[in-house]
Amino acid sequence: MSRRAVVFNCLLPTVLLLTVSLVEAQQPKKVPRIGYLAADPQAPTRDSFRQGLRDLGYVEGQTILIEWRFAEDKSDRFPELAAELVRLKVDVIVAGNAAALGALKRATTTIPIVMTTSGGDPVADGIVASFARPGGNITGLTPLDLELIGKKLELLKETLPKLSRLAVMWKPDDSGAPLQWQETQTAAASLGIHLLSQEVRTSGELDKAIEGATRGRVDALLALRNPLFWRQNHSAYRFNLWTC
Repeated sequence: MSRRAVVFNCLLPTVLLLTVSLVEAQQPKKVPRIGYLAADPQAPTRDSFRQGLRDLGYVEGQTILIEWRFAEDKSDRFPELAAELVRLKVDVIVAGNAAALGALKRATTTIPIVMTTSGGDPVADGIVASFARPGGNITGLTPLDLELIGKKLELLKETLPKLSRLAVMWKPDDSGAPLQWQETQTAAASLGIHLLSQEVRTSGELDKAIEGATRGRVDALLALRNPLFWRQNHSAYRFNLWTC
């Protein structure tokens, strides 16, 4: 082999490496794009989401792009908006509520979906296979914190030492509610607290539940975790209202 050929063979990898580096430097860097689907554009979780990204070094419009989609509290719009985000081929989608999560699950099995809340029991609802191994393309958070219910009742008892009768508002058609109610009964029995069940299925039944608690002469009113009770009627504040 000639000296010229040897020199060429030695320099070739270096030339190729420099060429690739120059091409990559000339190509614009891809900015990750996140889809965000929720009901209300004014929800405080939107600002929290932005702040969380900033804390991690991501700046909207600079190092990351966000495709915001809101159903404006019209549940029939979720499938359309979910399909739109899928067509945009975003890198990941954040589901802001249970309705958004359901629509996204039906719209794609490949784009990663992060749930901020499932609204119930994601395993019982068929959203994920299990808490330890969700499987599929969905992961995230669930408010179903059964192990904390007993602790919350203990704190309520410490706050109101004479507490003996407690009204509990819960939404029985929520997949996670029966487990929450069962855990509440167990914890209350150990603390000597008598429970008065107040089932609520729609916002129109809130006042009726509060009136029932009034007639029951309870010391406090506990609302088990559900979005319906986050917008509870202000008349509930006649009681010491706690939400789990």
